[in-house]
Parts: sequence; C-alpha cells; structure tokens
Amino acid sequence: MNQRKRFTSVLLSATVLFGSFGAAVSAAPATDKAAAPEGGKHITILHTNDVHSHAVENKEEMGYAKLAGIIDKYRSENPDSLLLDAGDAVHGTTFATLVNGESVVKVMNEMGYDAMAPGNHEFNYGWQQLVKLAGEMKFPLLSANVKQADGNRLLKPYIIKEVDGVKIGIIGLTTPETAYKTNPKNVEGIDFADPAAEAKAIVNEIKDQVDVVVAVGHVGQDKSSVDTSLKVAQEVPGIDVFIDGHSHTVLQDGLVGGNGTLIASAGEYSKFLGVVDLYLDENNDVVSKKATLVDAKEAADIKPDADVDALVKSIQAEQKPILEEKVANSAVNLNGERENVRAGETNLGDLVADAIKDVSGADVALTNGGGIRTSIPAGDVTKGQVISVLPFGNQVVTLEVTGADIKAALENGVAAYPEPSGGFPQVSGMTFKIDTSAAAGSRVTSLMIGGKPYDPAATYTLATNDFTAVGGDQYTMFTKYPQAGMFGSLDEALISHMQELGAVNVQADGRITEAAGGGNTGTEPAPAPVPQPTPVPVTEPAPVPEVEEPAPAPVPVPVPNSNTPKPQDSAAGQVYVVKSGDTLYAIAKNYGTTWQELQKLNKIKNAHWIYPGQKIKIPA
Repeated sequence: MNQRKRFTSVLLSATVLFGSFGAAVSAAPATDKAAAPEGGKHITILHTNDVHSHAVENKEEMGYAKLAGIIDKYRSENPDSLLLDAGDAVHGTTFATLVNGESVVKVMNEMGYDAMAPGNHEFNYGWQQLVKLAGEMKFPLLSANVKQADGNRLLKPYIIKEVDGVKIGIIGLTTPETAYKTNPKNVEGIDFADPAAEAKAIVNEIKDQVDVVVAVGHVGQDKSSVDTSLKVAQEVPGIDVFIDGHSHTVLQDGLVGGNGTLIASAGEYSKFLGVVDLYLDENNDVVSKKATLVDAKEAADIKPDADVDALVKSIQAEQKPILEEKVANSAVNLNGERENVRAGETNLGDLVADAIKDVSGADVALTNGGGIRTSIPAGDVTKGQVISVLPFGNQVVTLEVTGADIKAALENGVAAYPEPSGGFPQVSGMTFKIDTSAAAGSRVTSLMIGGKPYDPAATYTLATNDFTAVGGDQYTMFTKYPQAGMFGSLDEALISHMQELGAVNVQADGRITEAAGGGNTGTEPAPAPVPQPTPVPVTEPAPVPEVEEPAPAPVPVPVPNSNTPKPQDSAAGQVYVVKSGDTLYAIAKNYGTTWQELQKLNKIKNAHWIYPGQKIKIPA
C-alpha cells in the first residue's frame, strides 16, 4: 500500500466521518455510488459483535433471523458485500450453552459469514472445543495472536479475499484478557500475544498483496484494558478498517483512530447491524469510508430471513422441554443486570452467593459478578432462566484459605470500583466496606466474617466457583490452594436454594457498602447499594437473554435515547420524573451529563437507589 494511497484514504475518511450520515437502510442504500469517483467501486462490510447467542427477536434485540433479513437486503443492493463477526458469538444463552456452541455455528453458516475472530467467550467450552467448532464453520475463524505453547498459531491469522477485483486482507485478533476472562483451564497451553505486534507483522507481510486491510478484532475500548483497538490503530499503520468487539461499544458513526483507521463497533446482543461503506477509485485506492449502525426501529419494515428463522425455531424446539421446566418461584425481580452486578451488591448476587455457601456448608462464599449474566423477573422461574443467569456450567468448589487471602480477594474484586468489573465480588457470610478514597489494594475495611472481625491468620472454608478458584478474573491468590470439595454446578445450587426458600423474597441487605466519607471517584457507573427505607431497586436498561416460551416475559424497561421522555421545564431548570427501570447512570447518559453531577445537584445520598415518581433536576 503506497504512501499516496494511505494519505488519500486518511484524509477522505476523516472528512466523511465528521459529516452527516444516514443510519437507516433506506438512508444509506448499498447501491449508492455517489461517494465513489467515476469508474470506482463500492464495497460494503456488514458486521456484528458480542451477540452472545441472543437468538430471538424482541423489543430491542433483532435476533439472527432479523439480522439475516437486513443482511439479505444489503447484499441484494450491493453484491460486493462482506459479513464479519468480531467475537463472543457462540456462548451466552441457553440457545448456545446446551450444545456447546454448535447451534450458533449452524446459524452463522446459514447466514453466510465470511470470517470471524474469536472472543474470550469462544474459549468457554475449552480451546479444543473451539478448534472443533472452527472445523464445523463454513467460514474461517481468524486470530493472529492466539499461540500454542510451541509458538505456532492455534488458528489461521488472516485471509485475502477478492471482491470485485479488490483484494482485501482480513486479519483476526483476540484480547489477551482471554487468559483470565475465561476459566484458565480452558486455555491451558495457550498464549495470547500482543495484538498490535502481531497485527503489525501481518500488515507488513501482506501490504504489497492487497488493496484494503481490515482487522476484525475482539479487543475493545475499555479504559481498564491494556490492549485496545485504539492502541492497535495507533501502533499499526496500514489498517483501513478495524471491526471491533469485546467492550460492547456502540459507535453510531464509527470513529477515526490512529493512522486514519476507521474503527467500527455494533454494541451487543444483536441490537445493531454494523455497516461500513468503502469507496475506491479505478486504481483500487480507498478514497472514502464511512460507518453507521442499523437498529430494529430503522429496520422495522424488513422481514426476517425465512431459512434462518426456520433453523432457529427448530433448534428451540429441540431444547424446549428442558428449558420450560418450572423449578422455583420468586416474589420479586432478581437483579442481575450487567452494570449492577459488576459494580455493587444486588439481591440476585446475594442469592447466588448464599446458594453456593448453603450447598457447600462453607464459612463464606464469593462469586464474580461477571458470571451473573441476566435478571429473573418475578413469577415462576424456569430452568432456562436459571441457566441464562449462570450459563457457564461452572462448578461449586471449596478452598481452605487464610483470612488474609480472603481480604486480598476482595481487594482484587473492588480494585476498579466504582467502574464495573467482571471480578466484582458477590458474597455471603461476610460484610465489608469500600473506601473509595484509598488506593486500589487498600480499599477493603471493616471486614466481618460470621459477624466477627476477620482474622488474617485464621483459616476459613471458602466456597466459590471453579473459574475464580483457578485464578479467573485475576483471583490469583486462590491458585495455591487445592480444592477441598466439589458440590455440583452453580445453576443446580441456585435452583436447590430457591426451592428451599419457597417463594423467594430477598433484597440486597448491605453486605457491601461504602465507607463513610470515602466519596466516589468513578466517572460513569453508579456505586454499590446502601440500604434505604423501602428502597426500589432500579437497573441499567438491558435486555434479558432469550429463554424459550412460555417463560415469563422480561419486565419492560425504558431505552435511553429512544423511549425515555424528555425532562419537563421548570423555573429552576429541567426536571425528569423517574420511571420503573431507570438508573441515575442511564438518565445522565441520556441527557449528556454524569451520574455524579445528577447526584450532587439533587442531593441524592446513594445513586443506586432512586424511586418511580422521584423528580430529578437536569443541569442546563
């Protein structure tokens, strides 16, 4: 790729990105050649990421058949189209987990994907199963930086695909966080090299063979991550487009990273289909590029693909008898929303930790919040719902650990607080406070075990899951302890515990609180809950993964920037009236401010607890 081509691509891509794009299919038809010069070419890259096997259409999520219908439309308007996935596809809901990801591979084959990069959750069944799934795929699974112990790559690093005479190099990348964001046993003997270094080596290898370079990477843009798509773009000249995943980022119009790389990401759970349009001149030089997203509202008139719909329904029918079994009843909504269980105590977090402690007879229990994947609405609870909450098939294990290592584990879990973290600890048999004014590693105070101050030198029986027990989510202090016992799967423990309770009626009871005067230092997520009189817990708007009918429908929640009503005008400024399902974080995000600003302006003692009907002042 010569310097003239690179300069032209960078300049024009920046010009396009800061213009105004249409997001709907009808606003940006695939056959539009207006942005291409006379005699030039137009290539469309359609992309998904972090679908997490959300197979069925609902209010926000389009599901596979609807996505396929939109893809069909784009392909019909521009046959020069590619379909790519940036990982975390084959795991997440029972649709996938009951058959170790094979159902999703069948659907993706039917949809006609051209390539995919594995995410950390692709390894959840073990790397051997991933290799097996790759053999069943009718498209290449690519990753340049996943290495075996002997230094050889586990998967093909890239492909060169020709579209309308344009040679496109597609490079796969996987986050090194996979080493601890799947069970470490799943990746024994596997190393995750620096994605930027591996991408640079591949670009240098293929740059004289291709016209366009596309990276498809499950790398993400989380501030807490060492390796990000932004870092790769900055360090690797020559990447035209980076199709990103892992951080669930919604980039409506993409963004221009280092070296003019256009970074695109389509959020999560099939809520969006990503679209990147590349326009080339007669010499196959990229002259402009733009990104947009299509959501369910914009694609309302597009019919689902009939063949994909039939395939999904046939898979559901096979799984239905297992998933429909009613196993418990809950009198309250059980909060397992991503932003809540990863940043504070919730009633479902307490329930899962209690179940682990109960089944094992341990002194204390700890489970990582990131392992709780969704909520359970009030009413009858099905096995499918429980498996959707705990889809990883983890086992309950016990370890005999020192009090010092229990505190070290809690310090690890709250290190990122108040930012959400998959390692945030949901606990039973102990209480503690978080001092947010202290440095990470010294934040846990007032640790009580069994109602008494913990003893650093004492040995306690700890129940946890086999993911954290072997160092998952950086709980490395547990790896030196042999398993003292194994007590079955987490989902079975939760079902048994709920049955013992009868009609489940639990609220978060203040096991995890903030130390007085600690303050908040985060910039986005709300802090851990503090008990208030007759509180009404609220959740970050997020869909419950699909479960088979006739499971109870999820409790509807408002969608930021869509259904959430605008604030009312008042003499003192604007006022928003809280509805069921709102969070201070979501309200702040919707109106271009921060939850801390709303908390301060409205003198809210604890940002996790707001109630329907409450009036929230919005700053000008």
